[in-house]
Amino acid sequence: MKKDLMICLGGLAMLVAGLASFQHVSAQGASGNQSAAAKESAGAAKPEDTEQWAPVPVKVLPGASAGAAPSDAIILFDGRNLDEWVRVKDGSPAGWRVDNGTLVVDKATGNIATKRLFKNYQLHLEWRIPADITGEGQARGNSGLYLASTGRGDQGYEIQILDSWENKTYVNGQAASVYKQAPPLVNASRKPGDWQTYDVVWTAPTFHADGTLETPADVTVLHNGVLVQNHFRLLGETLYIGKPAYRKYDRAPIELQAHGDPSAPISFRNIWVRELN
Repeated sequence: MKKDLMICLGGLAMLVAGLASFQHVSAQGASGNQSAAAKESAGAAKPEDTEQWAPVPVKVLPGASAGAAPSDAIILFDGRNLDEWVRVKDGSPAGWRVDNGTLVVDKATGNIATKRLFKNYQLHLEWRIPADITGEGQARGNSGLYLASTGRGDQGYEIQILDSWENKTYVNGQAASVYKQAPPLVNASRKPGDWQTYDVVWTAPTFHADGTLETPADVTVLHNGVLVQNHFRLLGETLYIGKPAYRKYDRAPIELQAHGDPSAPISFRNIWVRELN
């Protein structure tokens, strides 16, 4: 009996010792877990990790109405004069007619271009085909917006201007096409007599010192508020005949075309540009 009691007490002592040891180990484990959790919490991603506070964007006041020039725009034509423009062929005064706030093409004078040179920019331009326009195909209200004029005459990178309301022609020559390179995604033309808008973002090509192409040009165009060219990458300068190719330039004027077709001249208004870095 006594022997059995001693064995029982010994077993109880071992159980108590084991329990104490387990509690000690558990306490150490809990402490370790708390320490690891604290470290993990300290290294966890926070909203501040992806917040950018500088540089602060420059403040630009938007125009008071749709199509109006923002505060940082360069006004190229506001209905008053042609002080920002010259003839392409000889650099003389532009010579087109300003009539009741609109700029009317003079086909005898030829193309006009900005005095200033540009590289990358955002451009707003409004144009109108005469309500009584005649002709068909490319001979119906034809003009062009040269995003970069690289020589005398029709040289550079052209967005086509044309009556494309109900006027069949080749699709990479209709209004809002990158002429002879890319038709518009849709035909967003208004009828003759209505004012139309182009909003353009132009990224000029860049060239290596030896004249070879480094990065091609690309353009995004909205015609009457509708996306018609979506970051289109140009194949080179506009050519009427042959394949487009690049020629080295740095900065260039913006040009408006006086096309030689026999239809009545078109008009422009509200032209402004924002230079982009």
